[in-house]
This record gives sequence, C-alpha cells and structure tokens, in this order.
Amino acid sequence: MPRTIVRLKLAGVVAAALVAAGVATGPAAQAHDRTPTLAELAHRHGRYFGSATDNPELTDSAYTKILGREFDMITPGNGMKWYATEPQQGVFDWSKGDEIVKLARANHQRVRAHTLVWHSQLPDWLTSREWTAAQLRAVLKKHITAEVRHYRGKVYSWDVVNEAFNEDGTYRETIWYKTLGPGYIADALRWAHQADPHAKLYLNDYNIEAVGPKSDAYYKLAQNLRAQGVPLDGIGFQAHLALQYGYPSTLEDNLRRFARLGLDTALTEVDVRMQLPATDAKLAEQATWYRDLTRACLAVRRCVGVTVWDYTDRYSWIPAVFPGEGAALPWDEQLEPKPAYSALREALGR
Repeated sequence: MPRTIVRLKLAGVVAAALVAAGVATGPAAQAHDRTPTLAELAHRHGRYFGSATDNPELTDSAYTKILGREFDMITPGNGMKWYATEPQQGVFDWSKGDEIVKLARANHQRVRAHTLVWHSQLPDWLTSREWTAAQLRAVLKKHITAEVRHYRGKVYSWDVVNEAFNEDGTYRETIWYKTLGPGYIADALRWAHQADPHAKLYLNDYNIEAVGPKSDAYYKLAQNLRAQGVPLDGIGFQAHLALQYGYPSTLEDNLRRFARLGLDTALTEVDVRMQLPATDAKLAEQATWYRDLTRACLAVRRCVGVTVWDYTDRYSWIPAVFPGEGAALPWDEQLEPKPAYSALREALGR
C-alpha cells in the first residue's frame, strides 16, 4: 500500500478518534478559536450589541465589513424618520429604511426601528401650517399605521415616541403636545401595536440615564401607561454622554427601577464625547465609561442590549453639532479600535 494512502488512513482514524472523544477538528475548531465579536460576547449574557448606521456610509465597504461582523442589532439613524418616509403628505418613501433592513437581513441582524413620533426632522408640509386637533390626530395615526405596517415582521422594536420631555420633567412643547395634549403618547403606542402586535414598543430620550427630574417624568408616565393597559414594552436610554459632565453614577439603579415596572430597558444611542484634542488620559476615561455602562446593563436582567450611535468617529454626528468635541466612539476615523473597544470586550467577557 502506498505510504500516502497509509498516512491518509491514519489521519482518518485519528480524526475519528478525536470526534468520538468530543474534540472538534477542521473549520469548526478554527471558528471556535476565532476571537468572538461584541455581538457574540453579548449573546452569552442574553443581550444584543448593536450599532446605528445611515444610508450614505453604506457605500464604504471597509465600514460595512465591520458593521456586518461585530453587531447583531442595527438602528437606522435617519432613514425611517418622518422627513424621509413621508416627504409629501400621503406619499410614502420606504427606500432608505428598506435598504438598511435588507442589509441587516443579509448579515443575520435584527433592526431597532427609529423613530415614529418626534418633534425634529419633520417635513415642511407638516410644520408649515396650523392643524386642528382632529386633523393632526388623523395625520399622526395614518403615518404610524402606514410605517409600522410596512415594516411589520421585519423589525424587532420601534422607538415610538422620541424625546417627549424637557430637562425639568415637563412635557416638551412640540407640535404634538401643543395640538393634541399628552394623550398623543398613549395613542401613538396603541396605533403602533395595532399595526404590528409583535414589535417591541419603546419611549426613547437623552439625559435620562441618571435618576433625576427627566427620568422621574418617564417613570411616572410609564406607571400611568401601564396602569391604563397601554402597550409599552420598554424605555430607551440614549446615553449620549460627555466626559466634561460626569458619569451618570445612578444608571444601574435607574435601569432597575424601570425593570420593576415590568419594562425592558436598553442603551440605545451610546456615545461618549470629549473636548478635542483627544488625549491618552481622555481615551482611558472614555473606555472606563463604556465598560461601566455596559456592566450596568448586564447587571439588570431586563436591560436587553446596548447600541452605539454608529461605531466609528468617521461617521459620528458629534463634531457637526458640538463644535470642538468628538472622538466619541469605540473605533477611530481610520476604523481602528480604540481603548473603548477593549473596555467593551472586557465588560462583556466577564
């Protein structure tokens, strides 16, 4: 018998013995040895780890490669907002949202859909005229129903109402509140639930990470909505943080009190900005914050996941809105991981 055949037979015997002993071989073993992604690490805790994205950057193949690899939940940054989806009254355009849903499906990712009711990024036809309460209520119901039906069965959750309160806990004087009163929130949740009974429905806001007047307002609202049987599944803590304002040390306690109401929570738009230039000390502090907020979520059973507001400084919204600030995300502008990325892995790897 040729020596080559003998060696092949022996190799087969050895492989069979290894398999029988429960030792993995071949590609499965190589996959097992591969460094797990943020999503895979989060999955071990029963959580997701996501990123926002937006349509313009989807032409960047280096960017989309990391987006498709590291994350298992995607949020469209702008493509599902009102100005994009109903640019003319009664004329709907789903193309931007559909593109991101298609990308997520191709990468076996879920979608946190964002957002149905907000005071910002509304089309001119909606903001340039006066509406009666009956008229605006009909417009709002039609929009919510059309959009949620279009994405029925394609998304994990909706940020139904976004940024409804001021910092002092009073209602924000939006077109919705001024014309319809505070009941617009319950109505929006009910209409969204009717259009897709299986989607998780959230209220979402910034500066509610710490216990305080604004998060107290959401707590009281959530209590009232739950008591009325309104379909509310969770509260989204945006977590747009800034080093110069200090870490929200009561975050875990705050997540826990909403969980006691029977609600899910999520960190939905996380970034940690700093005054530029970035220094090693600032990047180290930023990393600690990313680690701590992730640990806070992991410590509360009903905190279901973390989403960064895009993952790279290359596409961050911060510099355009906060001049002189930036470097807010776990990857830099060259798509290289920063200390924050290692800190996230450390938090999720425990």
